Amino acid sequence: MTTEITELVRRDPEEVWTEGNLDVIEEIYAEEFVLHDPAAPDEPRGRDDYRDYVERYRKAFPDVEYEIEDVIAEGETAALRYTARGTHEGEFAGIEPTGDRVSVSGMEMYRVEDGTITEMWTSYDALGLFQELDVIPSLEELGEDSDG
Repeated sequence: MTTEITELVRRDPEEVWTEGNLDVIEEIYAEEFVLHDPAAPDEPRGRDDYRDYVERYRKAFPDVEYEIEDVIAEGETAALRYTARGTHEGEFAGIEPTGDRVSVSGMEMYRVEDGTITEMWTSYDALGLFQELDVIPSLEELGEDSDG
């Protein structure tokens, strides 16, 4: 069972995000799926909301590629650690395209029931991403500006 869950959750970053195959959402996500993302103003609920969520990010970073670092599964739960890389070519969070290549690390926790993903919690280094997009100064930049 653990292997099946591991293979299932890997399909999200590999097929949905990296390959851009949004039809996979219908296969691997439950109809009543809920996404918990602190960066999303409203919790996406259901496959259509998740498809919209993915499309927004992929418009901003159309060449996004996910590298899976680790996947651990136990029971009906799986945790996944990744690094995503892409070029900022579309509006993102009100930020006009910069053309910058960015890299962001993150983690996701999935709950699986009856062979589909029913719930996901996601957390990624949003601060680091905004620093790479020059929206927020890095600690190094802040240190250079200080007098002591």
